[in-house]
Amino acid sequence: GGTGFVGRALTQLLRSRGHEVTHVSRQGGKDRISWEELSQSGLPLCDAVVNLAGENVLNPFRRWSDAFCREVISSRVETTKTLAKAIADAEQPPRAWVLVTGVGYYRPSPTAEYTEDSPGGDFDFFSRLVSSWEAAALIPGSPARGVVVRSGVVLGRDGGAISQMLWPFRLGLGGPLGSGLQPFPWIHIRDLAGIVCHALESECLQGVLNGVSPSSPATSNGTFAQELAAALGRPALLPVPAWAVRAIFGAERAVMLLEGQRVVPKHTLESGYHFIFPDLSGALKDIVA
Repeated sequence: GGTGFVGRALTQLLRSRGHEVTHVSRQGGKDRISWEELSQSGLPLCDAVVNLAGENVLNPFRRWSDAFCREVISSRVETTKTLAKAIADAEQPPRAWVLVTGVGYYRPSPTAEYTEDSPGGDFDFFSRLVSSWEAAALIPGSPARGVVVRSGVVLGRDGGAISQMLWPFRLGLGGPLGSGLQPFPWIHIRDLAGIVCHALESECLQGVLNGVSPSSPATSNGTFAQELAAALGRPALLPVPAWAVRAIFGAERAVMLLEGQRVVPKHTLESGYHFIFPDLSGALKDIVA
């Protein structure tokens, strides 16, 4: 996932900190190896492996079909299995193995607050996807430290959720989705890349970290719409009715937009990570400036 939205930000951050980065992609090349090479020749010598791979679930141009579902699953679970096997088979295994999954693991609720220790993972398509994705990363007896970062909605300039929302909001056509009361777990892309980098560089860090901003539990979809409109100097008057969201994305995916989770980055903060953008208005000003 090195060439994707989060992968580009993470690559840039790691290189700026003096690390060498090799991408695993469909074709090999400079600073890249192909999945085929990885399967045949195994993992090149490295300190750490990060998996960010995954087909964009909320791609509005893809209809929610069985084929797309299979693609969403295999782009996450199969890549994770392939990497976990390569790590398990390596003569000199890496010291860290980081997987970025999603807060879809936790059950949507208007009131419940979730930390990394909260249960979840078995009530709908996305929660089961995260469970099987995280299970695929387990390497029993491996010396590699395993870290899972469960990410919220990633906000950044050149991709992710904002790129699809900017035009309607710039035209004054933006607004909350559905009731607007649903929690909106979010993180700035620089913080998501920062948490992964922190997990790689902190020698004793392992387990689950929630990749959401500290003020995210207090953010509703409606607040987000108002703040985004304010950052753009536009009104946010036009709510998008729930039926329209379902019509565009299909019922299963619409849940991700019409319902949400209050997620707290408890372990992330305890691990010593300092957020660059803890509050929404600062994050949005940075992105739309």
